[in-house]
Amino acid sequence: MSLFVTGTDTGCGKTFVSAALLGRLGRAGVRALGMKPVATGAHRGPEGLVNEDVETLRLASNVSAPSTMRNPYLFEPPCSPHIAAAHAGVAIDIAAIVEAYRECVHRADVVIVEGVGGWLVPLSERLTVADLARALDLPTLLIVGIRLGCINHALLTASAMAESGVPFLGWLANVMDDELYAVDDVIGSLERRIPAPLLGVIDTRDQQALDGLAHELASRAHRSG
Repeated sequence: MSLFVTGTDTGCGKTFVSAALLGRLGRAGVRALGMKPVATGAHRGPEGLVNEDVETLRLASNVSAPSTMRNPYLFEPPCSPHIAAAHAGVAIDIAAIVEAYRECVHRADVVIVEGVGGWLVPLSERLTVADLARALDLPTLLIVGIRLGCINHALLTASAMAESGVPFLGWLANVMDDELYAVDDVIGSLERRIPAPLLGVIDTRDQQALDGLAHELASRAHRSG
């Protein structure tokens, strides 16, 4: 089973979770490949543009693939994809991303696809990350960065996901602020309101939720293989 990873916003832990899942899947003997179809914010290296998230997923994968397959669209400016693409004179084509994903599937048992920004981030004047997730038709995991202001972000995102019709697998609470007041109450409030199961709470001290999710993905991959 492959997976689409989205989040409440930028910097909520999508790459951290995706890379951790890839590492755990690899240690379980699963051929695991990370894909970030669209990325913005890159620096120029000897071989072209380099994005930190894309590199993190590459290093966490135990299957190799060309960069154009793992990351079909990469833009230098650190801004919304639709702005970066327009300034570059490029149209982000979801059909091309779906084809790249299918090529990735031929190489791996599990492909972890990380979205860009939040759920409704525009890819063009008409398309958003939600449209990409629908086109890929993968179980979708929501990462909620638990910090001040996260309740509104999480509930709006979860509502939009539920309305979009994507397979909403569940959500992970990524505790990013150890000093957040009543953190357990915040997570409990979200658990009662988000229309998908809380799969676990993760932070730098306890990542058993990632182990459990990776084990489930590995089991499904082995069964399908």
